Amino acid sequence: MEMSETEMMLKGYGLTTAEFFYRMPDYEHVLNSFVWQEYDIAPDHPRLFSFIEYWQDQIEGPLHSVQFTHRKMIAPGEWRQLKGEFRIN
Repeated sequence: MEMSETEMMLKGYGLTTAEFFYRMPDYEHVLNSFVWQEYDIAPDHPRLFSFIEYWQDQIEGPLHSVQFTHRKMIAPGEWRQLKGEFRIN
């Protein structure tokens, strides 16, 4: 069963955004880019590195470089349960 986004964030996952720069097989002098986003765990980034391995094994366009950033969406001290309701009439 797959975790929801909230469960992933509470377990330490954060949003990782990577920009891949690659060359087309027929036009090696042209540099293209591809943007990838996924929830991942820092500092190991297993999903990012798994995708890089997939790219190198399955996609013909050779990678030139990868730039990525990672942001935790919820830190442990930021999550709290609220009980209450405000009604504005």
